[in-house]
Amino acid sequence: MRIVILFITILVGGMQGLSAQSAFDAIRQNRNLAASNYMAYPVPSAVELTPPPEGKRPFYISHYGRHGSRYLSNKKAYDIPYNILHAADSLDKLTEEGRMIYHEIDNIRKDAALRNGDLTALGSQQHRGIARRMVQNFPEVFEGDAYIDARSTTKHRCILSMGAALQQLSALNPQLRITMDASEHDMWYMNHQDTMLRNKMMCREAQEAYDRFTFKREHNERLMQMLFNDSVYVSMHVDDKWLNYYLFKVASILQNTPYHSQFPLYDIFTDEEIHRIWQKENAWWYITYGPSLLNGGDEPYTQRFLLRRIIEEADSCIALPAHGATLSFGHETMVLPLSCLMDINGYGFQTEDLEQVEPHGWLAYNVFPMAANLQFVFYRADTQDTDVLMKVLLNEKEAQLPVPTDCAPYYHWNDVREFYLKKLDAYDARRNNGQETLNNKH
Repeated sequence: MRIVILFITILVGGMQGLSAQSAFDAIRQNRNLAASNYMAYPVPSAVELTPPPEGKRPFYISHYGRHGSRYLSNKKAYDIPYNILHAADSLDKLTEEGRMIYHEIDNIRKDAALRNGDLTALGSQQHRGIARRMVQNFPEVFEGDAYIDARSTTKHRCILSMGAALQQLSALNPQLRITMDASEHDMWYMNHQDTMLRNKMMCREAQEAYDRFTFKREHNERLMQMLFNDSVYVSMHVDDKWLNYYLFKVASILQNTPYHSQFPLYDIFTDEEIHRIWQKENAWWYITYGPSLLNGGDEPYTQRFLLRRIIEEADSCIALPAHGATLSFGHETMVLPLSCLMDINGYGFQTEDLEQVEPHGWLAYNVFPMAANLQFVFYRADTQDTDVLMKVLLNEKEAQLPVPTDCAPYYHWNDVREFYLKKLDAYDARRNNGQETLNNKH
């Protein structure tokens, strides 16, 4: 028995090492992955979709998508590195390379002036492409005078993303009956903010675990030596942690802007540094919007109203003889927790050990790049068919659900519906009875 246990331990350890190495290799080959939620949408190429069972045709799509590529939403991300480098330059404390980076940050900052959170041209292009491929993949849903109900959160980047998608759909089929709206009236499910869960997000235990995790990955000495010519000045006047953090933010967002090809700011970091920074970001997203047990594991339930709405709208459309789509446009802070709540592709994985998140394959960049989208596609033979099937596409690729099925990647809607309603009902009952999973010590 001990030999068997030892073998399993070695095997699991080896698998974890390979998984961790593969994430490092993926980021080394494509540094844009390290941008996490700032990653520009990876346009799928030659994705093969599994044909539906014989006789079944798509008739309805429920979609929730993140807005497209944007600028940084807070100008301090540009101002902080600029101000630090500007002060050092005025005292002749920058190296030659430091001065070059300072001037590039100045140019990038000017390009982004008064564009906080604005959708970029690339962002509009992404949603036109997603809409076009949706029609190409599921033409039956969009044929004739199909009804398209589109809604957006009230952020202008989301409204413009919705507009770009609808323009593309209308160009492909002018007969479509399209309605669109963006109102506080729908924010209760489109962008729900749960005060109780938000307050538990970074509880004491979670914060302490995150601090331990990040402390081991704070190695900024090389970058400081590259930027500054006076180590004493750095120790007295430079917060190397935050300078490193905001320089990386600026480097990450560039792929979404017109400035992306003019200065590859990622080049100031080594592969190892980029991977470490990404690890910290990935762990942060796992704690705050993922299913981390450090704060009780309930954060994904912030999207319980959105999931119920998706189910209710699907039931309503199934009852109708018509075909069409419900298109919703919001934010990564909905797409990621919704994916975790539904345990899509195993993103419901729960642990208290942040060192296990990456080896397990919980890589947030696979879920929520700019223009990230979930498509729930429904199939039936005809309007009398009671065995409705559905499948889920995550960023236009077929995904897995934790629901038993005999026709993967397709699932029987009645099974899916029952599975998630039971899950939501169980949480509501637990919450109403004051039995949340968060321990008193939090």
